[in-house]
Amino acid sequence: MPREEVRALAARLQAVSADPEIARRAAARELLVMDPQEAVEQLAELIALARTGELSARVALAPLTSCLRTDPHLRERGTALGHAAEALGHATVSALFAEGKAQLEFNPNVAAKSDAQAFSMTLGHLKSLARLTRDLDQLSRLSAMSNPTIVRNALLNPKLTEQGVVRMASKRPARPEPLLEIWASARWSSRHAVRRALAFNPYLPLEVGAKIVPLLGRSDLRELAEAGSVHPSLRAQASILCEGEP
Repeated sequence: MPREEVRALAARLQAVSADPEIARRAAARELLVMDPQEAVEQLAELIALARTGELSARVALAPLTSCLRTDPHLRERGTALGHAAEALGHATVSALFAEGKAQLEFNPNVAAKSDAQAFSMTLGHLKSLARLTRDLDQLSRLSAMSNPTIVRNALLNPKLTEQGVVRMASKRPARPEPLLEIWASARWSSRHAVRRALAFNPYLPLEVGAKIVPLLGRSDLRELAEAGSVHPSLRAQASILCEGEP
């Protein structure tokens, strides 16, 4: 795959990167017009360029990896893309399609009971409060809940800080649904500290963690490769990416 083509793709996605949702849709369109082998070659080359520090490749990689899960058509093609990556020997791309349970799982009944003990209000009231409250202590407690609709509204609260989101992303034990809300948030998922917290959380679903790992920095990857608390597939993925470091 000529690097000029890959750099042109990266430049197109970098041009719309100010709006993460538009960038995701643009990335999905780019991948959907390619056959599986071409898509894999493009992704492999972009990952390689990103690891060398090329800015446009690093910027483009985020919407390209996230759209693999958010776009329903690409999700349907996931098996074909994964097989193509294996056939072509691109381990950095085949790792993006890892599937399986999270390293740890939190019982949903225990999580719901914990939510009920924290607040006795109706779900509608809690959602509104999460989005509108100016009380930082109250926002912190609402952000720690397991109900994804409450977390989704808390992520829209203008009083929420990056530090607060990192705490949400680091919460253990945790249900997967709130963690997925953080990853889906256009406002927060582009923050390095948030991505790192999600990747290191053993309660994050494997298929999402695998799409975050290539976005981490070299020191994060080295640490992740040695982190006994995370899924072995993520440790192996981090190790592969570390091998390609300059």
